[in-house]
Amino acid sequence: MALSFMRFKLGPGILITAAFIGPGTITTASLAGANFGFTLLWAVIFSALATYVLQEMSGRLGLATGQGLPEAIKCSITTPMMQKLALILVVAAIGIGNAAYEAGNIIGASVGLNAIIDFGTTTWSLIVAAIAGALLWFGHYKVLEKAFTVLVLLMSLVFITTLVLSKPDLGLMARGIVPSMPSGSVLTVLALVGTTLVPYNLFLHASMVHEKWQTTERGQAIQESRQDTAVSISLGALVTLAIVGTSASAFFNTGVEINVANISQQLQPVLGDCARYFFALGIFAAGITSAIAAPLAASYAVCGAMGWSTDLKHTKFRLVWLIVLGCGALFSTLGIKPMVAILFAQAANGLLLPFVAIFLLIAMNNQTLLGKFKNTKMNNLFGAFFVIAVSTLGLYKLAGLF
Repeated sequence: MALSFMRFKLGPGILITAAFIGPGTITTASLAGANFGFTLLWAVIFSALATYVLQEMSGRLGLATGQGLPEAIKCSITTPMMQKLALILVVAAIGIGNAAYEAGNIIGASVGLNAIIDFGTTTWSLIVAAIAGALLWFGHYKVLEKAFTVLVLLMSLVFITTLVLSKPDLGLMARGIVPSMPSGSVLTVLALVGTTLVPYNLFLHASMVHEKWQTTERGQAIQESRQDTAVSISLGALVTLAIVGTSASAFFNTGVEINVANISQQLQPVLGDCARYFFALGIFAAGITSAIAAPLAASYAVCGAMGWSTDLKHTKFRLVWLIVLGCGALFSTLGIKPMVAILFAQAANGLLLPFVAIFLLIAMNNQTLLGKFKNTKMNNLFGAFFVIAVSTLGLYKLAGLF
């Protein structure tokens, strides 16, 4: 999909943004605002910067080599044992992460549908999984993906407008840009990172860019890809900031506990009584788009790692996304509270992200593979900083659990 935005040609970047603005983003950002006010705005900005740095590398890798991330990893690690270990870790990370993420996607979409027609979230979860499976099987998801992207962008406009109309305290918002860690906020910070910098998007981006810019000179294509990535992720960050802000204005220090039933109240300043239905439609659109993207990315990652065909209709390619989709559907019907499942999926992504990011950094320093397009010292410095920061957060949370 390519959309014109000002003088930029938006391509895969806007799909990456649509993929991470799913139920997890809406839920996690809403919880962050409701529980901690504006104090975690810095985590959204940090996540966006980290996302740009790593997604830019992923896009540059795909354009410079014509390969996906798994194939590049295999070329970058020459020791057979280390190569196998790396690919096993990648497959496990994407498989486990996407299964958890898929459950959150399906639950989010089913909650949205159930708010319109009450069939029960379990029934809607099975229906959503069936719709996603049919679209993936027959390969017609791209047309609907355009429509869902428009819906997500429309909902984004409403959140931004609502934030403006709610007239938030600009002084408090400015202080929220300064990093701080209120008591009990570590899991939420990790979830904000996990909902923005999604590991499977690194695989999707590397596979999609060389299809977008097939006939463009590589240097020009990489420059256009950087612009696409910067504009798209900036839009996603603005949306997330707006959701945190509207939730903070609606719920923080009000004594009202945010939950599935009242989360749409933050849209009432703009939509009034229609807020519930618009929110339901938006979260369904966000959920079904991500429910398609997660299994698809898993198939690209696993098939690329195993040396299998990445043709959409190949049996093994279909088998991988069927397993991920099936696990997501199973977990979504186990009676887990929707907001708990979605938040857990984001935290799981935050914990799994360092593994994928480290392998990306290794591949991006392969002179033979990338030539003049390999990482500069500055690329490595920023990449290493974000990987270390995310890893530290994950280890801190794991230490707290034990």
